[in-house]
Amino acid sequence: MLQDRIVKIQGILEKQDVEAVLFLNLSNVRYLSGFTGSDGALVVGREGSWFLTDSRYTTQAAREVTACPTIEYRVKLEGIAELLEAQGYRRVGFEDEYTTVAHFAALSAKVAGAELVPMSAGLATLRAVKDADELRLLAETARLASEALLSSLEGLRPGVIERDFALALEFAMRRAGADDKSFDFIVASGERGALPHGRAGEKAIGAGELVTIDFGALYGGYHSDETVTVCVGKADDQQRKIYGIVKEAHDRAIAAVRPGISFTSLDAIARDFIADQGYGDFFGHGLGHGVGLDVHEKPTLSPRGEGIVEEGMVFTVEPGIYIPEWGGVRIEDTVVVTGDGCRLLTKVPKELIILS
Repeated sequence: MLQDRIVKIQGILEKQDVEAVLFLNLSNVRYLSGFTGSDGALVVGREGSWFLTDSRYTTQAAREVTACPTIEYRVKLEGIAELLEAQGYRRVGFEDEYTTVAHFAALSAKVAGAELVPMSAGLATLRAVKDADELRLLAETARLASEALLSSLEGLRPGVIERDFALALEFAMRRAGADDKSFDFIVASGERGALPHGRAGEKAIGAGELVTIDFGALYGGYHSDETVTVCVGKADDQQRKIYGIVKEAHDRAIAAVRPGISFTSLDAIARDFIADQGYGDFFGHGLGHGVGLDVHEKPTLSPRGEGIVEEGMVFTVEPGIYIPEWGGVRIEDTVVVTGDGCRLLTKVPKELIILS
């Protein structure tokens, strides 16, 4: 499987007219080599590939990296430069979206004999289509997170501090078998629900408030991402109305997912419905994003998203309405694209949950 991924990269090299590509983004390094440590590099050439790391990780690499030889370096950039020089490479691709200006300058100085060629555009969809093993891990990760949320909701009541609930949810995930949380959870109640990224704070949740909970687990290197908005106590007419609009936008977009549809078209289905209901100014972010080794990765579902949906892609569908001084609603599921539609990986029901 890993060798197949290397072969895929080697095909890209010819199209991009480079002799090799240097990977420093650890998510890409893991995807292509199997290495799970926190420092290393991968060079893939047209006729060979090499994993590079230091003495802290050579034993680990011996177990994990099976598709290519491991080279131990003392100084990272010097080790990379020595390999590129030994192979005689003169045009080497690099991940320009990941590389800082300072890192690029240092790398250029070390590999003065080679031209560094930006490759992010050519690698943009490298991990977008998931294989069977990835889908298995993504499904299990989503299950762990969803079940942890459902088991934790009984603790969400008036007077509970947002941060305390977020901590209880993280503990529930860990007890269920998650390796870690996917990101810092968003728990935004009442007026704070108007903050799309309102991380859990010191606010006490009030009776009759909507609470937006954006959460995810990390398991086997793969992330989950899901958002529910619940009401703690009786929901009023305005809350039910806004929730209903967001839910309909969510449902319409998911029903339209299929291979061949563009990401911009999917975004427009949800966005246009919300606008038709008079709330277009209150939905500012894109409809969704890819999920995998990173919690935010390609593809991007937005008015500026490029490309079309392919079978095996995994991404979120998360429309929302955020009204200052009132609050907000977001509903998010993660889906995997099938041959004729999609199926949900996330498991929490998305009808409005009333916690009394």
